[in-house]
Order: sequence, then structure tokens, then C-alpha cells
Amino acid sequence: MTQAGVYGQRLGRGLRSKQAPVLITRSLHSAALAVTEVRNDDPTPDMSGSLAAEDAYLVSLKFRDYPDCECWEEGRCVTKADVRAGATYLYDLKRDPRYVIDKPFHSLFFYLPRSALNGIARQPGGPRVGELSYEPGVGHDDEVIRHVGASLQHGLRRPDETNQLFVDHMMLALTAHVAQTYGGLKPAAEPSRGGLAPWQVKRACDRLDSDLSGKIALQQIATELGLSVSHFSRAFRISTGLPPHQWLLQQRVKAAKQLMTVRDLPLSEIAISAGFANQSHFTRVFSSMVGVSPGAWRRETDGGPDE
Repeated sequence: MTQAGVYGQRLGRGLRSKQAPVLITRSLHSAALAVTEVRNDDPTPDMSGSLAAEDAYLVSLKFRDYPDCECWEEGRCVTKADVRAGATYLYDLKRDPRYVIDKPFHSLFFYLPRSALNGIARQPGGPRVGELSYEPGVGHDDEVIRHVGASLQHGLRRPDETNQLFVDHMMLALTAHVAQTYGGLKPAAEPSRGGLAPWQVKRACDRLDSDLSGKIALQQIATELGLSVSHFSRAFRISTGLPPHQWLLQQRVKAAKQLMTVRDLPLSEIAISAGFANQSHFTRVFSSMVGVSPGAWRRETDGGPDE
């Protein structure tokens, strides 16, 4: 099946990069959102390929300086500028953004279609998001995008350990931030009481608990409750004190603790049963949340084996 959006290998080919790992979500009205990591440490000098013209944006977080970058839009050079590591740059895919590749580069690219940006804006009386405000070659010091980018970069490097709920949550937050910061969308006033009804909390927790691997999407749970993804995420956090992906991690740790009371069950089997990708993933998450390793916790609790 033909890929619709400019992300993953499609983006990698345009930027002359053989490796382009990607994380994808469809949390907003079935619009695909994606983050792709693109890197080339020894490029052959060339112009980047022409990307598909779409009503969508690429928001890029740079990890490496790129001096004297020659930026093109709509078939002509529009500026030459020094690209700074840590800065955020925006590209409008309707304008055929391209640049001269003649130096090593390393970047994250967030693919945001306008339908997703307008999905964030869709509220009673709410305006649609217009053109995002940017100038070619001009970077933004955006702490939120740096934080989201660093978090998702770990997921790109360890996809087996990254649950879908986490990807959904981070991409939803980034889309809302871009709509507000660069699209002029005013954040909706937060209701004083915005939690879920008791039956909704139970239904949502049951659905999350039924798949500790975290493969279920926020969109699916929100739809079952008759809510938008953004409303569900906000209300779930108000009701439980945690966003869905953090709540799920707590349930994984709770399940692992219960399994560790079985003295002869190896930690490797416990890790898989509790929804972790492997024992190493289990050890990192458990140690971070509990303060000790699974083996140490087990020994302190009942003197069981640590392997």
C-alpha cells in the first residue's frame, strides 16, 4: 500500500538518507502524525529531493549545526542561513521545501498535516488554524519541542520498548503546542471539573489493563467513551493523577511485583508477562519507578532468586 505522508523512508529518500526510523500515530481524527529521525554523516553533495506537495508541515529539531544552509522553496533559493543545533525549523510542504545537502546533518522531522492541527482546534466556536508562522531558514528556540524530541528519540532507538500510548501522548502534546505557538490557536479554558465519570474511569482502566504491552491507541479508548483524544487524555489525568501511558507503566510494575512473589519464576519471563519488551527494559523501568532493581526488590521482599 502506498504511504500517504512525508515521513519514514519516503522522507529519508528525499533527504538522501538510507536510515529513517519512524514512529507513527493516528490519534487525531485518523490523521497520520509521525516523527522521523534522519541522519547522514558523509553525504554526497546534492540537492535534496522534491517532496510530495501536501497540506502539511514538517517541524524539524536539529541535532547538529549546519553552516551556510541554502534553502529553497517553490523552485528558487530563498535564503542562506546557519542552522543551529537545538533549534526548531518549520517547512511548508505546499511550497516544495528543499536544501543543498553538502555537509553532515542529523535531525528529527515531525510530520503534521493541517487536518491534525485543525483537529486540535475543533471546539465550540473555535477557529481553524491558519498558515503556521515561520520564515525559511530562521530557527526558533523551542524548549517544548526539544523536550518532546528527546523523549521520542529514545523511542525511535528502542521501538520495542515504546508503547503506543506514549507515542500518542507525546505527538498530541506536540501538535497542540505547534498549533498554539506557530498557528495562533488560543488554548481552551480548562474547566474547573474536567474528570471522567466513574464508569468512564473504570472502562478506560479496564481497557488499558487488558493490554499491558501498550499497543492499544488512545484514539480507540477515547472513541469507546465518546470523547475526543485530547479531552480523554486531559480528563483521565484529572481523574487518576497520571496520563494514560504513565498509569500503564504503574500497572506493569504492579503486575511484575505480583509475579515476583512466585519464587521460581525467572525475571525474564516476568518481564514479558508484565508487558515489558525484555528483561533489560523491565529492569530500567522498575528501577526508575521503585528505586531498586527487580532482583534487589525480590530479595528484600521474600528472599527469592534474582535471576
